[in-house]
Amino acid sequence: MIATDARSLGAGYLIRNRPWYVASRAVLYAAIIVGAIIYLIPFFWMLSTSVKDGGEVFLDPPKWIPSHLVWANYLRPFQATHFERYFKNTAVFTGADIIGTVISSSLVAFGFSRMRFRGRDFLFIVVLSTMMLPNQVTLIPQYILFTKLHLVNTLWPLIIPNWFGSPFNIFLLRQFMMTIPHEMDDAARMDGANWWQIYWRILIPLSAPALGVIAIFSFTFHWNDFFYPLIYLNTEDNFTVSLGLQLLNTRYTADVPGTMAMTVLSIIPCLIVFFVAQRSFIQGIVVTGVKG
Repeated sequence: MIATDARSLGAGYLIRNRPWYVASRAVLYAAIIVGAIIYLIPFFWMLSTSVKDGGEVFLDPPKWIPSHLVWANYLRPFQATHFERYFKNTAVFTGADIIGTVISSSLVAFGFSRMRFRGRDFLFIVVLSTMMLPNQVTLIPQYILFTKLHLVNTLWPLIIPNWFGSPFNIFLLRQFMMTIPHEMDDAARMDGANWWQIYWRILIPLSAPALGVIAIFSFTFHWNDFFYPLIYLNTEDNFTVSLGLQLLNTRYTADVPGTMAMTVLSIIPCLIVFFVAQRSFIQGIVVTGVKG
């Protein structure tokens, strides 16, 4: 056994030191670096513009490094509009949507993956078929419904639909939960556990990687969502960050540095969430992709 491992390690060492292998890896890393630089150029331009003086924004050729840093660009939009309120509204409805998406989707996925009842597979196909419906098809009926409920121009139309499950998230969680052995359910049932205890004490802890992926997807989508807030919100007091950026861009068209500064602040939460949960995010993607 030891000799076999030694031979495999020796073969791997010889392959890694061959000229063609070194050259291929060098080309691969060079392509990755070039691609990363290309994708980082707009981000760097946004950061640079957010601390520029207004006169340096429209220079030709463009000036990448500002002559001096104008940090007032990050304060001026708060004085002109109510961005502190926009951030609060966005945080409230995004947090509520994450909780609703995780709870509702996991409950439905638990029923489809662990419970046996007549018509289960047919109902699951029906749920998946709703993914083929564009959002524009259901937009008008939903708007009429929330109008009759007098909820338009509030955050409720942005929160309530996410407490009824998402077909994609249900599919993702259902596929993951089906990989968990059913013997655990039988053992828990022999100990007197009911369906709720099986769901909460067994399936939820074991499905943490998939739940983490859904939470991150939900956060990035709702934090950056522009379409639905534009439809349902009419007054500035209820605006989200995405609507606030549009308002700033249209009302103060000459204040490009201020708009860029608010854009930088708006993407910081997404960057923090991704880098903090990067390992869980990648693990959840890999696990759900392989096991599902």
